[in-house]
Amino acid sequence: MSNSLTLIENQQTEFKLSFQEKVIETLVAFANTSGGTVYIGVSDIGEVEGVEIGKESIQKWLNEIKLKTQPSIIPTVKQHTLNNKDYISISVQEFPVKPLSFKGRYYKRVNNSNHQLSVSEIADVYMQSMQYSWDSYPYPNASLDDINEEKVIAFITKVNLTGRFHLPIVPKQALKKLKMLQNNIPTNAAMILFSKENLRYNVHIGRFKTPSLIIADKMINGNLYDVVEESMNTIIGHIKFAFQITGKTTQRIEIPEYPLDALREILLNTLIHRDYQSPTDVQIKIFDTKISFFNPGGLYGNITEEELHTDEYRASTRNKQIAEAFYLTNDIEKYGSGFIRIRQAIPEYPGMQFMFRSTPQGFFSELEYKVQKISVENITTFNEELNDGVNDGVNDGVNDGVKIIYKLIQSSPGINTTQILKEIEVSKRTLERWIRELRKRNIIEFKGAPKTGGYYIVSKNPIKN
Repeated sequence: MSNSLTLIENQQTEFKLSFQEKVIETLVAFANTSGGTVYIGVSDIGEVEGVEIGKESIQKWLNEIKLKTQPSIIPTVKQHTLNNKDYISISVQEFPVKPLSFKGRYYKRVNNSNHQLSVSEIADVYMQSMQYSWDSYPYPNASLDDINEEKVIAFITKVNLTGRFHLPIVPKQALKKLKMLQNNIPTNAAMILFSKENLRYNVHIGRFKTPSLIIADKMINGNLYDVVEESMNTIIGHIKFAFQITGKTTQRIEIPEYPLDALREILLNTLIHRDYQSPTDVQIKIFDTKISFFNPGGLYGNITEEELHTDEYRASTRNKQIAEAFYLTNDIEKYGSGFIRIRQAIPEYPGMQFMFRSTPQGFFSELEYKVQKISVENITTFNEELNDGVNDGVNDGVNDGVKIIYKLIQSSPGINTTQILKEIEVSKRTLERWIRELRKRNIIEFKGAPKTGGYYIVSKNPIKN
């Protein structure tokens, strides 16, 4: 007969061979998260090894748990037997007012381990349990004179045009209605959104060729609505656009390298949910094949990464007033729906992946193209796809390799030889021969300085396949 429990260690389950202080730490972590059970007398793999239970053992354990936790935990304890081996389950519910501590330290449950809370995380857990948020507290030493009324009026106008809510046109009255004024003191949210002074909540955007080679760098700060627009414009300035000619009127449609709606959703999520108590900047890194976003402050509340991969998660909002402001201006649809819309945009971009992860330091989001290099030995399959996409025109007889170079330049205007060599497996000498062929036929041209320029299609001379 098996001695194994049909359980595994996870967010709400822990196994211990004996009662020890680590058990109390785990109970505190469970109580600060979503509740759970510790099984005593069970190995890490779920095998019941048994535990010796004296006449007063359970009462001593309960007393120790009560004395070493604040507020005191009073768990539910049950004795079980499997194949003549005794084991104990100690269970706690999620505590309504958090966080609880064990010997002055605070923990929460993350997957199957305990994570000690930082000072800012302790404050977050407390405010969440009390249904407060940091941005709803008064900004220290601030007054109405610190608020830019023009920014508030622009905000009021935008809110009233969306029709989601109606605000009075007087800035002070509007801020009061939104609870962004407390005894005439602006809240943290009001200052972040409308302050006259630059509060230096920075967004650091870099364009990278390699993880250590930065070719462009910009620091953005100011009122949050302005930061969103300037950051978005900076990102757009660093990505490529393809052009598609449609219809008899030869109308030109611009196709961005990344879905702009998805980029904006990730940017808004990064700025709205960042931990504004952290001195760390928001960081956006733009590479040749990916864009990554980092904001200080990991996942807020009890939501997990696994839940974010579904379309039925319930999001918790770190900055409720800031989130509400962006909802009222129609910049976000509803709380917690951003990741759903990002995933919906990705299928239109073959080869693109949306990835994210949460760490104690912050939250990472990334859009990346997972494109394999094109092998010259396997060129036929690629060329079949190429034949469907390249314009009809002049010049029969160009080889398959030349056609691939044409396609790469067509899809990435300004690409140079170094970048092309990263995409196809040929020698530099072969590539230069193919480029000479295209330039001789006036199909492509080089623009810019020798070190920073790249190749572009001469549209009047397309390749015929």
